[in-house]
Amino acid sequence: MANILVVDDELGIRDLLCEILNDEGHSVEVAENAAQARVARLNERPDLVLLDIWMPDTDGVTLLKEWSTTGLLTMPVIMMSGHATIDTAVEATRIGALAFLEKPITMQKLLKAVEQGLTRGSLRKHIAPPDQRSVELSQTRPLSPDIVGISPAVEDVSTQATRSFMLDKPLREGRDEYEKAYFEFHLVKENGSMTRVAEKTGLERTHLYRKLKQLGVDLSRKRG
Repeated sequence: MANILVVDDELGIRDLLCEILNDEGHSVEVAENAAQARVARLNERPDLVLLDIWMPDTDGVTLLKEWSTTGLLTMPVIMMSGHATIDTAVEATRIGALAFLEKPITMQKLLKAVEQGLTRGSLRKHIAPPDQRSVELSQTRPLSPDIVGISPAVEDVSTQATRSFMLDKPLREGRDEYEKAYFEFHLVKENGSMTRVAEKTGLERTHLYRKLKQLGVDLSRKRG
């Protein structure tokens, strides 16, 4: 059983997610805005957070960035939204979100994402000593698997996870370069399977394909 924090300004969604997760044996705390989420994060120390992007006071991406920069992003965070763009999803993943769920959220996708998140969180706790965990997440490993959602399990692509990027260039150009490398890494790691890459990156398959074409990723040798 895990302690899960659900942050969403819609009462119906909070109740639905709470009911599903309670049925799975988890303990669930709810927050309807960023202010309540900050308090719950400090008081309850959740094992995983389901965080809505669009909220009335502070949006979810801003709150995620706040936790990351202050060393409080020590738990897996899964973003949720019914209106977010691909760029928003990629930005959230870059900051430290584990996955992105598009509303309306099916029970199957929810439970799969929660299971993966809790597994990742458990592995992270065993790897990093408690007194170093927040420092490693927020400062010393900005391109680590825990931050960008890249698994180090495949040894032959591990070097791609530590690529360097030149900062002396326009923001859009630098962002496109990073995103291209990010998706190319996952394509190689998943042996070209678009379905598995879509699951890993939290994007719908059609959105993923459009994004790869936009970035100029060579799909001629990919299978999926």
